[in-house]
Amino acid sequence: MNIIISGASKGIGAEVVRQLDAAGHQCLALARNGALLADLKKECKQLKTATIDLNSGELAEVLMPIFEEWKKVDIIINNAGQLINKPFIRTSPSDFIDQFKANVLTAVNLIQAATPFLVKGSHIVNISSMGGINGSSKFPGLSAYSTSKGGLTTLSECLAEEYKEIGVQVNTLALGSVQTEMLQKAFPGYQASVSPKEMAEYIVDFSLRGNKYFNGKTLAVAIDTP
Repeated sequence: MNIIISGASKGIGAEVVRQLDAAGHQCLALARNGALLADLKKECKQLKTATIDLNSGELAEVLMPIFEEWKKVDIIINNAGQLINKPFIRTSPSDFIDQFKANVLTAVNLIQAATPFLVKGSHIVNISSMGGINGSSKFPGLSAYSTSKGGLTTLSECLAEEYKEIGVQVNTLALGSVQTEMLQKAFPGYQASVSPKEMAEYIVDFSLRGNKYFNGKTLAVAIDTP
């Protein structure tokens, strides 16, 4: 399969790339850190990479040669994101905007760029958070992050309806705590019970098979939170 993974230079995204490449899939890893992508490419057999800001106006131009070579895109895993931990009273409007850009618009831009190459049976998987699910327990300091992830979850539901006519499924995985660099930066000293490699195994399996059973759904994937 031809699979795009954003936020792929480290953490969960890099583990997803490693596992998909080992299984023989053609992967395109996207991230802003070119050095880490280069290191990842050395580990993989047939990985393509693109160092790019998904919110730049160059996205479609950069990716088009790869899409034209592939002819089709089977899976998109929107894993790119950021996490701000800050009390609401000190969270500025620009913080909210930055979180929306990082956690929603990155997915919007990538999906729009790849849409002409999606085919019947393609699967879009948006990586959200337990903080983005209505009714789930929320944590102080995550108002901007959780609000943006809630937006990503709703986007999935909307696109699942819009893309039905072309036979493309769109689902969301709402993750709980995973022992990543991003989590450690936001919550120093916190120890999650799930490693990036373990979470990547679930994401890989769901991305390859989940669209046979789900469309427009949000699945909670969490032992603990935040």
